[in-house]
Amino acid sequence: MPQLNPLDWAPQIIWLVITFGVLYLLMVKVALPRIGGVIDARAAHIAKDLAEADRLRRQTEEAIAAYEQALAEAKQKAHAIIEEGRGKLKEELAAEREKLERDLAKKGEEAEARIAAAKAAAMKDVNVVAADVAADIVRRLIGVAPAKAEVEKAVDTARKG
Repeated sequence: MPQLNPLDWAPQIIWLVITFGVLYLLMVKVALPRIGGVIDARAAHIAKDLAEADRLRRQTEEAIAAYEQALAEAKQKAHAIIEEGRGKLKEELAAEREKLERDLAKKGEEAEARIAAAKAAAMKDVNVVAADVAADIVRRLIGVAPAKAEVEKAVDTARKG
């Protein structure tokens, strides 16, 4: 085997050094700069993507904050509208209640007047009936019919006293 022959070692070492040197120069001058460029380009692309992601994250946070603020304002406006509606409804209800109370008071007064008139008419009829009964009782007891004016006067006096 020629590799193991010590006389062939010197040319083999020279060719090894030449080959290694050429490969080393090829790697340093051609391959490594290209690989470095690719790595730098990828690093720049990753940094750009990270910056874009950070920008989009900030925009999202701003949009969320604006949405939450708009939602809070909308809730506040809705609450104000509801309160305004409640106030108007209370005013309308109070006005209706006052009108109804006036109507009921008026109807109550009218009813009281009708009751008083009916009571007066009934009392007038009671006075007439009482006078007739009293006159009939007196006539049966003493046999003489009293004067109608005297009986009505006696019934009025008895009712008042």
